[in-house]
Amino acid sequence: MSDFDYSHLDGKLLQLLLAILDAQSITGAAQRLGVTQSAVSHLLGKLRQITGDPLFVKCGRGIVPTARAEALALHARLLLDDMRRFAAGDEFHPATLHTTFCIAANDFQRDLLLPPLLQRLRSQAPGVRLRVMPSDVPRAEMLREGECQLVISPRPPDASDILHKRLFEDDYRVFYDATVREAPLRLADYQVAEHVSVLYSPRRPLDVDQQLAARGVERRFAVTVPSFAGIPAFLRGSNILATLPGLLARSLMQGFAHCPLPARVGRMPMYMIWHLKHRHDPAHSWLRRELEQVVAEVLAGDERA
Repeated sequence: MSDFDYSHLDGKLLQLLLAILDAQSITGAAQRLGVTQSAVSHLLGKLRQITGDPLFVKCGRGIVPTARAEALALHARLLLDDMRRFAAGDEFHPATLHTTFCIAANDFQRDLLLPPLLQRLRSQAPGVRLRVMPSDVPRAEMLREGECQLVISPRPPDASDILHKRLFEDDYRVFYDATVREAPLRLADYQVAEHVSVLYSPRRPLDVDQQLAARGVERRFAVTVPSFAGIPAFLRGSNILATLPGLLARSLMQGFAHCPLPARVGRMPMYMIWHLKHRHDPAHSWLRRELEQVVAEVLAGDERA
């Protein structure tokens, strides 16, 4: 461990670490930073003294980061974000915001929450736009690498730099076409029927399907589809059943009858998920607060229905 005075650490050294890491060369880092190679080498030597680690070692004709350098890079990005916020101050005015928020959500969360969220955001910040991408089974890299700024999913990635907050829980319901069949109120009726469900890539079933299988509830699947959006077409006019989050009755599954699931399973949680680097960002904090308000309104409407 180095006994070098850590107070010598500054933003330029943090930028240097990231520049070398991204460029994988002293020359490339110098070009990015607009300084000479000798200046980069001098500052790298200072950073090595502070950290007590070589940080980068030769590999063939280039250099590669040590494990310590890769670990420090995450902290460096967070510290630089904090420095930028320190310089910019805490004032935030949504009306002056011009940006695009990218939110990852599958069709259930997307259709339920994002249209009213866009309305709330645009009422305060006309310059805000949304870009929506599928979350599938969320990966921490989606947030680390900036593919999106927020994920809405029942499955938060397990990573120390990923934050999440529960938005709501939903009960599973059994959906069916009441013009073709009756409600499967008994477990025997439920098991003898054919089913449709969602199977995410690569072969990741819904949590409720995993829970039912673990409890020994055997079912025959007539078809699996890659998203909730594919289910209505297979349900309509058939005696097939679909076991889905109950709130889908307000959007995608409107027009279908539904009944309680005749087997005990846990409720489905839903989280908003973001990267640690956005923890103090005023625009991102505003986005999260507005999403929570949308959830409160949606759930209040569900209670009245």
